[in-house]
Amino acid sequence: MNMKVLRAKDYPRMPWKNGGGSTEEITRDAGTGLDGFGWRLSIADIAESGGFSMFAGYERVITVLQGEGMTLRVDGQDTRPLLPLDPFAFSGESQVSCRLLDGPIRDFNLIYAPQRYSARLQWLAGEQRFFSSAGTVLVFSVTDALEVKVGNSAQQLGRHDCLQVDGNAGLLEVSSGGNCCVIELIAR
Repeated sequence: MNMKVLRAKDYPRMPWKNGGGSTEEITRDAGTGLDGFGWRLSIADIAESGGFSMFAGYERVITVLQGEGMTLRVDGQDTRPLLPLDPFAFSGESQVSCRLLDGPIRDFNLIYAPQRYSARLQWLAGEQRFFSSAGTVLVFSVTDALEVKVGNSAQQLGRHDCLQVDGNAGLLEVSSGGNCCVIELIAR
């Protein structure tokens, strides 16, 4: 099993596929640029309402991290207002645009290929303990100081840092001491 802490200050910036902005890439399973990955985790800054990039063959889960929120228009249908830490899933093949509710936002994105991975994303508040048999487990912090224990190992995360655990082959015990997002990815 391989465990690594990814620090927010080190996330590389990359342009959006549609050229409308940029994303901080947290981590991915493989590939380079915007091709070849089975899953990818990122943070995007959205300064104004507008269109989203299309990711054919992928599923997406988006969550507002900072700002008042947004409403998405997905294939001609408006979503409920998406407020901070309220995830929303949609097809990467959909025609999507956003309308910001009151100023710029930052959002958190999981994009994955469902033919290659099954994914589970959940936001946890306060102290939590859970078990996972997923091959890859990601814990993303939304607090300034988060302690995450994986088995007998403890890691300290800051705001928007991420703990990545790869190669899990058993039942993994994870506990966290604050608000975070847990993503479990299982290769098909």
